[in-house]
Amino acid sequence: MEKELSVKLLSGQSNGIHDESLWKKVWIESKKLWVVAGPAVFTRISMFGVFIIAQAFIGRIGNTELAALSLVFHVLIRFSIGILMGMSSGLETLCGHAFGAKQYHMLGIYLQRSWLVEFVISLPLIFLFIFAAPILKLLGQSEEIALVANTISLWYIPIFISFIFSFTLQMYLQAQSKNMIITWLAALSLVLDAFCSWVLAKKMELGVSGVMISMIFASWIPIIGQLIFVFSGGCPQTWTGFSMLAFADLWPVVKLSVSSGVMLCLEIWYNASLILLTGHTKDAKISIDGLSICLNVNGWQLMISFGFLAAASVRVSNELGRGSAKAAKFAIVVVIATSLAIGILLWALILVFRHKFSYIFSNSEVVAEAVSELSILLAFSLLLNSVQPVLSGVAVGAGWQSVVAYVNLFCYYVIGLPLGVMLGYVGHLGVKGIWMGMIGGTASQTLVLIYFTYKTDWDNQVLVAKARVNRWVLQPSQESDRNVD
Repeated sequence: MEKELSVKLLSGQSNGIHDESLWKKVWIESKKLWVVAGPAVFTRISMFGVFIIAQAFIGRIGNTELAALSLVFHVLIRFSIGILMGMSSGLETLCGHAFGAKQYHMLGIYLQRSWLVEFVISLPLIFLFIFAAPILKLLGQSEEIALVANTISLWYIPIFISFIFSFTLQMYLQAQSKNMIITWLAALSLVLDAFCSWVLAKKMELGVSGVMISMIFASWIPIIGQLIFVFSGGCPQTWTGFSMLAFADLWPVVKLSVSSGVMLCLEIWYNASLILLTGHTKDAKISIDGLSICLNVNGWQLMISFGFLAAASVRVSNELGRGSAKAAKFAIVVVIATSLAIGILLWALILVFRHKFSYIFSNSEVVAEAVSELSILLAFSLLLNSVQPVLSGVAVGAGWQSVVAYVNLFCYYVIGLPLGVMLGYVGHLGVKGIWMGMIGGTASQTLVLIYFTYKTDWDNQVLVAKARVNRWVLQPSQESDRNVD
């Protein structure tokens, strides 16, 4: 299927891509791809690294505190991240189309509208952090862990609020390929987080509070830096100041943001359900230990895949906004091929070192055996994850979020989860059966998106993108008349 997709998309490269040799075209497109993908990958790894640092320091304080941190992160933070990150992908579509169409002044308006929409949506979610203890008790957690988790969750509120600005600023800057400022600030925040955690938690003996204070600093430092960069002239074409027009025509932004949020939430919650289901299997402790190691590897690889998701979205939306269907199709082929090559490499490494790589995380031979049994499933998950997020990025770039939300709902929750439950519990395959069902859901979603991408009339998508830009576009003079800066 992927070979057919490549043949079709590569045929007839005129009118959007110049008549250079194929390898030169690939080289040019790859450079454009890595301008977005490289910094995006590093930024996401840095964000994941902040949690790993917190986990390392809190793990030395006590097992209860570590369990509480993990619960808050995997239950509350992943839930809220799914909503806010998903909603921000709507901004990614709008900014990408506008930038490609050279309607640069609209990017700042879209950014402000997204701030307004996400701030309103986030207000009810804050209550999840305030009432974390009773929520976790309802989920079956002990009172001791729930009370500690409630304390940690209150510290997490400023971090949660930072996501509103963090994700939207990333989408805004990525659409313009201004990723390096994000990368440098992410690296700075990671280093400062490690240093501050060491000083506050270990030297000053502030414990959990010290670690959380450090996480708050690490979350807001990149945002403050990016805001200074934007406001001080780093984006002269796209930021012309605050405008009252940000309050106008919000409903289309709300609809696109909500459909984007649903699309990504269904993916994130689907993956989270794997470990929840595993907790009810026989020998759950060993299963979860082995699964946790596999999910750690899977998590690091997803940071790479999400970087390519961002790159696919930016390249497709820019080319559609510019009016070049053939260039958009060529960008899809290059980004899928690049990400798939990395996935094949990781797939091979896991299979070759399936009996050994678990010792990086644990000295237990029992856990190593559990990881070895799961490694084949891990390998094929990594392979699928090298393609599926990229196709989601293509969907974001084209503005298909509402359609993909229905695809995700059917493939994940009608096919994947029931199949996993049947194989895991009815078929007595345990965690392997659950994971096989999850892979089945992801594979079916990937095949649907490949078919959808293959059959799409990309010339018509150019018209759709132009209509979307024209629908919300404001003339620069009109926008400046309502400027409040």
